[in-house]
Amino acid sequence: MNKFSKLAIGLACSSVLLFGADIYLSDNTKVPNLTMKNTKLSFKDIEGYQNYKIVATHFRKDKNEIRYILANPVAYNALRADSKVMPNGSKVVKIGWSVNDMSSFPSALEANKIQRVEYMIKDTTKHKESDGWGYARFVKKNGKYQAWGGDPKSCVACHASVKSNNALFTKFQKMF
Repeated sequence: MNKFSKLAIGLACSSVLLFGADIYLSDNTKVPNLTMKNTKLSFKDIEGYQNYKIVATHFRKDKNEIRYILANPVAYNALRADSKVMPNGSKVVKIGWSVNDMSSFPSALEANKIQRVEYMIKDTTKHKESDGWGYARFVKKNGKYQAWGGDPKSCVACHASVKSNNALFTKFQKMF
């Protein structure tokens, strides 16, 4: 092996060590091929949502459910900048988990099982009737997801109460 080959291999290995440390495993599990009957929105529209950034958490007392709110890069940047209007292409995903007592720390609760995955997608052309937002919900029952059979107009009506906040209940929660 000549000096140039050894140098090239050494540089390649060094690059992996230097830059590879910033790489982490991600969960790109394929989502089920399900579509909402009324909105025609698909679970596939948010495939890869597992890699979106968390922008907030909520606890729904009425559902006894903790929710992680994630945003794709378009929505994340708009929320972080406190934009008054969310841009087209924004996707906000809510993952609802049941909770139970934490066995290792009894005075705490922890997320237990996913109950639902919901999302909002901003497209002012496709969703004119709902301030530009499309709504989808996929409920997990007996270990399998299914498209929610309810009427997404109830989502529109509920989110209308926060119209002044981009129809979002969520506000960006700063880490520091």
